[in-house]
Formats: sequence, structure tokens, C-alpha cells
Amino acid sequence: MSELARIIEALLFLSSEPVSAAELAQVTGATDDAVEAALVELAEAFAAGTHGIALRELAGGHTLVSEPLAEEAARALLAKPRLATLTPAQLETLAIVAYLQPVSRPEIARIRGVNADSPVATLLDRNLIEESGRSQFGAVLYRTTTLFLKVFGLQGTSELPDVAEWDPSPEEQRELRDRLLAAGEARAGTGE
Repeated sequence: MSELARIIEALLFLSSEPVSAAELAQVTGATDDAVEAALVELAEAFAAGTHGIALRELAGGHTLVSEPLAEEAARALLAKPRLATLTPAQLETLAIVAYLQPVSRPEIARIRGVNADSPVATLLDRNLIEESGRSQFGAVLYRTTTLFLKVFGLQGTSELPDVAEWDPSPEEQRELRDRLLAAGEARAGTGE
């Protein structure tokens, strides 16, 4: 398969909508004729009965579709519940747990400056965090789960981006922590 055909295959795989030949030419820098030849090459490579996917022309563009024989299995797979999008508060809470685990709900609330009950409950329900014991004061401690690693494509939490990339010096880290705590206290004091 030609390099251009492989690039177009990747673009069609990534796109959730059909992509026109003109757009494929624009993004690849190839001529219209070269794109048309690559699309013919892809159509031949994915001829009916040879693969689980096929190249189809739909809605003025080209797209990769599943073969009809996979329809029943695809419906069963896609009927499974999916992880809904997380809110900014949930993402913020998840980041705190990921970097500081094990961490308690009061610690999360202190860092965020607002009550953490709702985001923690949602993250527990979605199996992104789990209980991992109790602090010396009896508060439940939380850590991330295997599902968290899968969702974020990590082998382990050691692959999380290094916080030092954003806060390179201890002085800047202390200053940021103090500013965040002050902002959180101010926010909590105003009732927001």
C-alpha cells in the first residue's frame, strides 16, 4: 500500500465524519489525482469480504465503516455503558487524588477550597478512584484505580507528567500552594 493511501487510511480512521477528497488533498498536500488513486487503492485493499472494515463514500466524503456481518456484535459492544465526560471539578479532584494518593476527602477539599463530596462520590461511582484505608485521624483515603490507568493510557502512576515541569522550584511550589489555599479560603468564606 502506498504511503499516501496509509496516511489517508489513518485520517479516515481518526475522523468521525466522512472526509471529502478535496479536504484529504488539502491536509496531505497531495494532488487531487493522487488522492483519488489512493482512495481507489484503499477501496481495493478493503474489498468486501476481506476485512472487518470497508471504505465507503457517504455524504460527499469517504469514511471507514464496519462490515455488516459485525453488526450484531458491534451493537452488543456499543450498548455497554460508557464513561461520561468529567466536569472540571471532577477532573480537578481526580488530579489531586492521582498526584497525592492516598489522599483524604478533607485534604482534597482543603486544596480545592470547596466541598469535595460530590466529585469524590462521582469518581467512586465511575470506578476511577477507590478507598485505600484510613488516615491517622480516621478519614477515608482514596487512590486511583486500574480503570483510571486504562482511561488515561498509563501503565502506572509513575507515568503521570512530572509536576516539576509546571512548578520547577520549591519556592514557586510553596507560593502557588499558598495562593491556592488563600483563594480556596476566600472562596469558602464567600459561600461559593
